[in-house]
Amino acid sequence: MDMKIVVDSSANLPWLEGANFAAVPLKIVNDQREYTDDERLDVGAMVEDLSRYKGRTGTACPSVGEWLEAFGDAEGVFTVAITSSLSGAHNAAVQAARVYEDKHPDRRVCCLDTLSTGPEMVLIAEKLRELIAAGLPFDDIREKIRAYMEKTHLLFFLESVDNLAKNGRVSPLIAKAVGFLGIRIVGKASSQGTLQQLHKCRGEKKGLEALLGEMENLGFRGGKVRVAHVLCPGLGQRLRELVEARWPGSDVMVTPAGGLCSFYAERGGVLVGFEEM
Repeated sequence: MDMKIVVDSSANLPWLEGANFAAVPLKIVNDQREYTDDERLDVGAMVEDLSRYKGRTGTACPSVGEWLEAFGDAEGVFTVAITSSLSGAHNAAVQAARVYEDKHPDRRVCCLDTLSTGPEMVLIAEKLRELIAAGLPFDDIREKIRAYMEKTHLLFFLESVDNLAKNGRVSPLIAKAVGFLGIRIVGKASSQGTLQQLHKCRGEKKGLEALLGEMENLGFRGGKVRVAHVLCPGLGQRLRELVEARWPGSDVMVTPAGGLCSFYAERGGVLVGFEEM
């Protein structure tokens, strides 16, 4: 069976080497502009523009048609979508799957609501690639990937939460404190797919210490770590070094965040996906 992996752009993954793969873009929109989250987006310019914009900015999920186009003519499709608590991307993928299977009764689509975003989605896509390469049947892959998703996690480290406050995700009072007092927010994607604040730390060093402690609390003992940074490669590298020093032999990759994750995490933010061992 010809199988394909299709993610939405919040995975920050425009391509996946060695896999039949596609990414569908989300959009960041306000009254002045629309930013399409694909490989052509100038993330730095977008972040700068939005920092000056005082109105409300939101996001728009990929359409059913965009998902369908990304499916191509694959016999088996696995969609990997941002948490349904933040976006309608997963729901649109489910609708597209119904249309696709009705039109092609011999084809299959499995839609995964990751209850997460960013680097945790990367881990799921990489695991799908591994399972497909092993030649497993569609149903076996579906079972194994859902079991794997129980063992992956997402943490975030933020130095600004203005956009989250504008969208009602955090209190405006917290947003002001973060901005003026040098507080860093450390949190996680909860089991319900919502953003859960865990720590408010004064300064970067304490914030990183809290993040590493939460990785350990969630079962990380070494293995895969995927990091996405928002315009702060130095911070991403420092985090990589800390992980490798604490858990030698870990497989750590650091990449820039795309548009959607940069909108929510903002400049100086870092998202960390990892797997339990």
